[in-house]
Amino acid sequence: MNELTPNQIVKELDKYIIGQEEAKKSVAIALRNRYRRRLLSPEMRDEVTPKNIIMMGPTGVGKTEIARRLAKLVDAPFIKVEATKFTEVGYVGRDVESMVRDLVATSIRMVKQRELDKVKEKAGDIVNERLLDAIIPSSAKPADTQNAYEMFFGNRRPQGQPQPAQPQSPADPAAEQERIMSRAEMRRRLEAGELEDMQIEIMVEDRQSVPIGVIGSDGGNSEMSMNLGGMLGSIFPSKKKKRKTTVAQAREIFTSEESQKLIDMDAINEEGLRSAEQDGIIFLDEIDKIAGGYKGNGPDVSREGVQRDILPIVEGCTVTTKYGPVKTDYMLFIGAGAFHMSKVSDLIPELQGRFPIKVKLDSLTEEDFLKILTQPQNALIKQYTELLATEDLKLKFEPDALEYLAKMAFMENETSENIGARRLYTVLEKVLSEISFYAPEYEQKEFTVTRDYVKNVFRSEEEDLKKDTSRFIL
Repeated sequence: MNELTPNQIVKELDKYIIGQEEAKKSVAIALRNRYRRRLLSPEMRDEVTPKNIIMMGPTGVGKTEIARRLAKLVDAPFIKVEATKFTEVGYVGRDVESMVRDLVATSIRMVKQRELDKVKEKAGDIVNERLLDAIIPSSAKPADTQNAYEMFFGNRRPQGQPQPAQPQSPADPAAEQERIMSRAEMRRRLEAGELEDMQIEIMVEDRQSVPIGVIGSDGGNSEMSMNLGGMLGSIFPSKKKKRKTTVAQAREIFTSEESQKLIDMDAINEEGLRSAEQDGIIFLDEIDKIAGGYKGNGPDVSREGVQRDILPIVEGCTVTTKYGPVKTDYMLFIGAGAFHMSKVSDLIPELQGRFPIKVKLDSLTEEDFLKILTQPQNALIKQYTELLATEDLKLKFEPDALEYLAKMAFMENETSENIGARRLYTVLEKVLSEISFYAPEYEQKEFTVTRDYVKNVFRSEEEDLKKDTSRFIL
C-alpha cells in the first residue's frame, strides 16, 4: 500500500468518502511524499520533513474520516486528539507530549499484533498440548517447586517434610498404553473441533490482585507513572488460580499466553518507535478552538499557551516515553477545525508556518447526501439493511424515498445547526424507529420504504420548515 500513487489513494478514499476532492488530493500527495522520501539518500532524507495540513470546514463533512481512512490504508500509526484537552503548563489539563506517547503506544500495539499473527500457527501446536494435558493429564508431571514469593513470604515447607517424589513410570504397561490411545483419540477430536464446548479446569493468572504503583505528578494518567508491580514481576511471579471454562475459551487464553512467549518485545518496541517516528499521523481536531480569535469561555492566555506548547512538537523535538526517546520531526500532523468563529491567521505565526497546506472542505449538498446514503462501501442504507436482515426482515428503499431523505437532511441542516453527514443518522433513525421496534414480530419478510411513508413520518417537521422559511418571503 505504501507504493500507491496519489490517484490510486484518492480512488481508495472515494470508496468511503463522498466529495472533498481537494482534501483527498492534499493527503494523497503527503502520503506519496513519504514513499518518495524513503528512496532518497540518507543525507537528503534527513532534510525532508512532512508538509503538515490544516483542514477547514464545518462538522460532519469528512475531515476526521479522511485522515483515519488514510492511516488505515497504509497501516500507519494514527491517533486523534482534541486540541481543547490541552492547556498551558500550570493549568488543569493534559501535557501536550501525551499525544506523542499515545501515538507510540498505538504503534507498538500494531507491531505487536502483527508479530502475534505471525506466531499464532506455531503457538497453536503448543496450545493443543496444553489442552490435552487439561483433558487427559500426561503421566509425567513437573515437580512441585517454590517460586520467589513463596521463598521470601512464607508457604515454605517445614523442615523434615519430604520433597515431592519425582514421577515414576506406571507399574501397569497396559494402563499406560490405554492412556496413550485415549490421548491420541482426544487429540483427533480436539483438532476436529468436537470438544469446543467441553468443560475443563485450567490454571490462569489471578488478575484481581491490586497492582503496586506510584502515582506521578499527573495523577497517574500518564504512562510515565511508575508501575512497581511491573518492575517486580520477574522477581515475584503472579499468582495462579483454578478456573473452570470451555475448551474454546481455554484455547483463547492459552493462545494469548503462548504467543506472548514466542515474540521478542525488545525488537517490537524498537520497531514500534521507528514506525511512530517515520510513519505516525497525529490528527489535531478542534484546532480552531485554541486560535486567538475564538471567543469562547476560558482565559485567552490558556489558548495561546496551548499553541506555544504544541509548537515544539510540530516543529520537531524529542519526547521521552517509557519505551525510549522518540523524535517528532517526521510525523505528519493534520489539523482540523470549523473556523467559523476564527481564522487560520488567528493562530500564532510560528504555528501557522508549520502547517503550510491549507484545505477548505465544502458543505454537503443534497446530491452529496444522496450519494452518502448509497455509494460508500459502508453506506448507511447497507448498514441498516444488514441490521434488520438479522431479524429475517428484508428492507428495501425506493429511489424517490432516498431522494426525500436526502432532501430532509439537507433542509434541516440549512434551517438549524449544520452537523453535516451526521444529520443522516437522525433522519434514518426517525424513519426506521417503528420498523426496528416491530421487526421481530413482523409476519411479512419484506418491507419497502416509499416516499409517502417518509413524508408521513416527517409531516410535522416539513410543516415547521415551511413556517421557518415563510418568514423570509416578502
